[in-house]
Amino acid sequence: MKHHGKFYIGGEWVHPFAARSFELVNPATETAFASVSLGSAQDVDRAVLAARAAFPAFAGTGKAERIRLLERIVEAFEAREPDMMAAATEELGAPSSMVAVTRSALEAFRQAIVTLEGYEFETRKSNHIVRREPIGVCGLITAWNHPIQIVCTKVSAALAAGCCVVLKPSEFTPVSAILLAEVLHDAGVPPGVFNLVNGDGPGVGTAIASHPDIDMVSITGSTRAGILVAQAAAPTVKRVCQELGGKSANLILPDADLQAAARWNISRGCSNTGQSCHSPTRILVHESQVEEVLSLLAAEAKKLVVGDPRDPATGIGPVVNKAQFERIQGYIRKGIEEGARVVCGGLGRPVGLERGYFVQPTVFADVTPSMTVAREEIFGPVLAVISYRTESEAVEIANGTPYGLGAYLFTSDVEKGRSIAAQLRAGRVFFNGAPSNPAAPMGGYKQSGNGREMGVFGLEEYLEVKALLGFE
Repeated sequence: MKHHGKFYIGGEWVHPFAARSFELVNPATETAFASVSLGSAQDVDRAVLAARAAFPAFAGTGKAERIRLLERIVEAFEAREPDMMAAATEELGAPSSMVAVTRSALEAFRQAIVTLEGYEFETRKSNHIVRREPIGVCGLITAWNHPIQIVCTKVSAALAAGCCVVLKPSEFTPVSAILLAEVLHDAGVPPGVFNLVNGDGPGVGTAIASHPDIDMVSITGSTRAGILVAQAAAPTVKRVCQELGGKSANLILPDADLQAAARWNISRGCSNTGQSCHSPTRILVHESQVEEVLSLLAAEAKKLVVGDPRDPATGIGPVVNKAQFERIQGYIRKGIEEGARVVCGGLGRPVGLERGYFVQPTVFADVTPSMTVAREEIFGPVLAVISYRTESEAVEIANGTPYGLGAYLFTSDVEKGRSIAAQLRAGRVFFNGAPSNPAAPMGGYKQSGNGREMGVFGLEEYLEVKALLGFE
């Protein structure tokens, strides 16, 4: 069993000050396949020192030089893409058929190049000049559900801005980040510009958030984790960018293509085994069409192939670990207890899968907006169908949770769609199953976080604004 015992700091692989070993378990087999060292505040101090030393020179590089660096990273990443995919399959259970796992990560770097090429760091406004400068040393704290894409979204923007970073990936999926460190090293990222310290939230996450020499923290995680990071960061008044939880609604209007809406909702809602903060877990259907849509959803769910993530035929793998499996089972049980009707799926593993953290894709009917399965983020392939009478009621239900990350809308009327989209309190609204776009800003309203990632808005999270007056 391989032990990933070192951290990448100052351009070198170094031993932690006091190593604590943490086993990594393959969620498809429930067996340990590797271990990793968990770091401490001392390791964070060393990484921050390296980043702080590297910052002046890297911040002084020009746009063209950083573009060339990003291009080298893309080239080095492409050479290691099969290794990245294999790591995601082993540590997360992502099906090998899910090419978006690595392609979205690559696209983050490619988009950073495009964004940087068109960005002006200095502009003249009336009688003054506005400069945008790299904010400094950035602490990046990432989640386990998309272990490659989330890291690359943050790292690509930070490097494009001219910042140095200290990364803490999830302790459950650190192998992807270790491989990325190797990619960045091979691409010639200067020593100290990128640093990796593995660890858990209490040991490393808190140390990053509270560190006086870290200028900005970007976290992707649960709303609870985001609150803890913001609290730890508050005494040093650093910027905090948060991409947190979600409970996204898919509002299906009566004039929509119901077959297409059902097909898409099952595909998107169960993608990555439902472990997505943008997952459309609340399906809002007009009361006159509920039974028709339920039938369509059940038919689509039966087409899903749940099983060994190494099998190319598999579309849905396991959830990440035992705790997540038990959490989802608890939510399914709670839904039944509160009176929701199981249309398909339900408690326990799918038939024929006796080992591994596999969950049955589940659709609930007769769900009311006050039920637990309609309000709390489950983070599994569990969907709740909620009926509405009028469009205004549907909008009210869609907006009626503490979250506001994503929203989805199906209708054949474009103008009506735009009108309703304007009323939805969410950072992204997808129309008729539109795909994601890495140039478009991503982030949430309310308890889904603050700040934005991707594109120009994502780049500017890593920049400070300076006004120059009197310079003609």
